[in-house]
Amino acid sequence: MILDIVTLPNQVLRHKTLPVTKFDDDLQQLIDDMIESMREANGVGLAAPQVDYSYRFAIIETLPEVDEDGNEVEGSRE
Repeated sequence: MILDIVTLPNQVLRHKTLPVTKFDDDLQQLIDDMIESMREANGVGLAAPQVDYSYRFAIIETLPEVDEDGNEVEGSRE
């Protein structure tokens, strides 16, 4: 699901965030939705508060490892 990306003056961007204390199915779904939203926005990273969740984590898109022929190394982006 594509999430709305919030901008200032949305107050969630100013509040202290909460640490992630458990990794469950709900958190995994949020991460998956954040990845989809980030890619839809042509971004390279996204913090939870930017999608209106006051948690202390972010996702970052990294470049894949490539072999000497310039081919992506399988599994290097996971």
